Amino acid sequence: MDFGAQDDIVRFLASLDGGAERIATTHISIVALCRTRAYKLKKAVRFSYLDFSTPGRRLEMCEREAALNMRFAPELYLGAHRVTREADGSMALDGAGEMIDAVVVMRRFADADLLEQIAKDGRLTHDMVESLARRVAKTHDEAAPDYERGGAAAMRRVLDDTALSLRHAAAASAKEIDAFVARLGDALDAQAPLLDRRKAQGKVRRCHGDLTLRNICLFDGAPTLFDCLEFDDEMATIDVLYDLGFLLMDFWRAGWPAFANLAFNRYLDACDEADGLPLLPFFMSLRAAIRAHVEASQGNGERARLYFGLAMTLLAPAKGAVIAIGGLSGSGKSSVAAALAPSVGCPPGARVVNSDRIRKRLFGVAPTARLPQEAYASEVSAKVYGEMFNEAARTAARGWPVIVDAVFDRPEDRETIRTVAERAGAPFLGVWLDLDLARRAARVDARIDDVSDATHDVLEAQMQKATGAIEWIKLDASKDRETIVAEIKTAFDLAFLAPVPDVFPDAR
Repeated sequence: MDFGAQDDIVRFLASLDGGAERIATTHISIVALCRTRAYKLKKAVRFSYLDFSTPGRRLEMCEREAALNMRFAPELYLGAHRVTREADGSMALDGAGEMIDAVVVMRRFADADLLEQIAKDGRLTHDMVESLARRVAKTHDEAAPDYERGGAAAMRRVLDDTALSLRHAAAASAKEIDAFVARLGDALDAQAPLLDRRKAQGKVRRCHGDLTLRNICLFDGAPTLFDCLEFDDEMATIDVLYDLGFLLMDFWRAGWPAFANLAFNRYLDACDEADGLPLLPFFMSLRAAIRAHVEASQGNGERARLYFGLAMTLLAPAKGAVIAIGGLSGSGKSSVAAALAPSVGCPPGARVVNSDRIRKRLFGVAPTARLPQEAYASEVSAKVYGEMFNEAARTAARGWPVIVDAVFDRPEDRETIRTVAERAGAPFLGVWLDLDLARRAARVDARIDDVSDATHDVLEAQMQKATGAIEWIKLDASKDRETIVAEIKTAFDLAFLAPVPDVFPDAR
């Protein structure tokens, strides 16, 4: 493999730490993957958005990359090091000779531990995705607001640069690119006030900037972000939802809409970003468009076209809706809500508001932690339902679909959620999952580390309550989940439900 002027340096790096198992390359980096270490060399290139053209500049950017990534993965990054030419002509790391290049040194992890590979192998779990979403939320929460960068003007520059790159790389036909860019421009114009408002609220922060599944690994059992965007503060200091949008787009691109929706919901459980929901179609579409021109510039025409097609699909307007799923404990409300959510509205699907999660949040405990009986007192439940109604109202009012998952055994609660939808001008569907006590008890017995604290005593007590006349659609909850979801989708007004795109059917 020819690396030009850096060929000798690559061979030197490949000789370290027992020898390189393989050499990985991107359009800006060469990585020698050795036994316990990875040595990342920046290519001697200069583009409009980065300059790695001199050894001094590469050292500066290596130091910057190591420092920035310490925030995301201190357990992975071991620092930046100089490559020196010694008096005898040999090379060394941080030797006494002249510096000829620089590298970032990382602890090595197995290729099989990349999140994209884990997902392709069918090893990705809900717990991993939930942990990842919480970790992303934590990095956003810990970053300081930047009131100078970001906003509509910054996104306009990104859009202009992306349009130019799409045309230069010929990621699609000129006519298709022009039409798509016009649609993106219209979306940006419509959301410009919201972008500027969020900037003023401190929602623009120094983020990861390149949050794809290829830049996340499982290290020491935890999803770990690495390889953040280091070469341009402007490109990485962005609205936090634009950062999240890259991850959601990548899950969707890879054919895992359920994981995209799960990450979306767990992130919103951790961060109050409901006001920014109308931005997600624009953010996700723009992220896909950027990947389209990157793939095209690297000669990957087929992948470029697929990303471009995805970008057009993702730029779908969000539409508000409220779907309430009720039923006594053990009827399968939460599993049905989670299975339904990815297919409701535009990607990444509906916001799911769950009464059990709200209760745990109010008490400051983990979702699967068990609460004492007093946490279920009537006055506490009234507060939980109040929070649930408020969150559903805020989501629907912003034109985003919401699925509300709670028992809803009281007539007044069923009436309140219907009123929430009415005031938001959103379509409403109430669904009651019906199941006998014996089968509900069996499901409760089978739960492990569940969000619900329901016990047999709770099930018995619920049977004694007067639910009043339930006018919602009643479904037999003994059926399999896929059948129930299909029945709900059929019952609902499909005019406002966007179909789930299967843009990458062969990427699984």
